[in-house]
Amino acid sequence: MGPNGSGKSTLSHTLMGHPGYTVDGGEVLFKGQNVLELETDERARLGMFLALQYPVVVPGISMANFLRTAINSKRGYDGKDKSKQVTPKEFRSMLKDELDVLHMDDSFLPRYVNDGFSGGEKKRAEILQMAMLKPEIAILDETDSGLDIDSIKFVAEAVNRMRGPELGILIITHYTRVLEFIKPDFVHVLVDGKFVLSGGPEVAPAAFLCGGFGGVGVTLAAQGDGELIDRLRDRSLRRLLHERDTVVADFDHHAVIVRHLPED
Repeated sequence: MGPNGSGKSTLSHTLMGHPGYTVDGGEVLFKGQNVLELETDERARLGMFLALQYPVVVPGISMANFLRTAINSKRGYDGKDKSKQVTPKEFRSMLKDELDVLHMDDSFLPRYVNDGFSGGEKKRAEILQMAMLKPEIAILDETDSGLDIDSIKFVAEAVNRMRGPELGILIITHYTRVLEFIKPDFVHVLVDGKFVLSGGPEVAPAAFLCGGFGGVGVTLAAQGDGELIDRLRDRSLRRLLHERDTVVADFDHHAVIVRHLPED
């Protein structure tokens, strides 16, 4: 979570190898490999997946053909070894289960990828791709953005069905709505490219306020923690702050102090 321009989408694009970003140092290790040395398709075959914030239209390619080709590619099918190819029966069975969970029907399949799709349909189509490809790490870049509450519930149901030991999920969001249906294990707040606040699910209500809505700074710690105010005064949050009233709330026996400070 975090305000616009904090680096959330930059992080997701970099992890998947977007050519518009260059990494100057460090490593990103997944399954014993530094993924920064791999091409985007190699990262996908390794088990990484990115649901785009703004899914692109791909005219001329149907959803069914796109999904079938993607599955075959991930399995390493090169047109020769038939044992790696998804069979028509297997493909139909996989599709039916996932379409039902996402409340999508067969009419999506002959349509060109995202062509003429509503915002909600595009986002659900991204989750359908994730369900079919079965990655091990999935990054959902503001998948809940622009969705009505019913669509959020459908997406959350599909995500909760897939999450577990075989799939780790990184959700990037501005809002707490989706977190009402997908309970996170950890919440991190990103500001100016740095993690300024981390914790469990109880951080989310505070992180929402820190995410650029109303310009507030938030800190979270156990009650009686003398470092609360020091954390709040961190200059990485200062640019978001404005002078207003102090609000104190309690979430699961943690003290959440929301304090608006005057800008320098």
